[in-house]
Amino acid sequence: MPTVETVDMAELILYADDLASMINNSREVAEYLQAKRAMDQDAEAARLITLFERKREQYEEVQRFGKYHPDFNKVTTDVRDLKRSLEMLDTVQAFKRAEINLDTLLYQVGRTIADAVSPEIKVPSNNPIIEAMASGCGTGGSCGCKTKK
Repeated sequence: MPTVETVDMAELILYADDLASMINNSREVAEYLQAKRAMDQDAEAARLITLFERKREQYEEVQRFGKYHPDFNKVTTDVRDLKRSLEMLDTVQAFKRAEINLDTLLYQVGRTIADAVSPEIKVPSNNPIIEAMASGCGTGGSCGCKTKK
């Protein structure tokens, strides 16, 4: 049986702090912060976000009654149209791309750490594609997934 070394928790936390600093100094974080600033300074984005938040509150109220609410179709259509208009802005698209890139970096770091312990450890991601690739029962049964070796 192999011997188990104890880890100095203070040293481990220092390494984690170094890793956090490296991530904060990465291109992905710089691009994310730049894209967020640009989106925050975009007057049209701010206007649409404000409208969207107001309309979303109406949408939540209408959802309580579902399709039986007299304004259900109008509010649902308005929310969808506002969301589409917001997503069409260049600053919002750049922010979303930067957010995805940063999430991918954080996922890869988390996955590397988790895999060093065990390939069965789940690592959350905001990206549904990554989540789908990482999920499964791990048995290789009818769902078609296989455990990592």
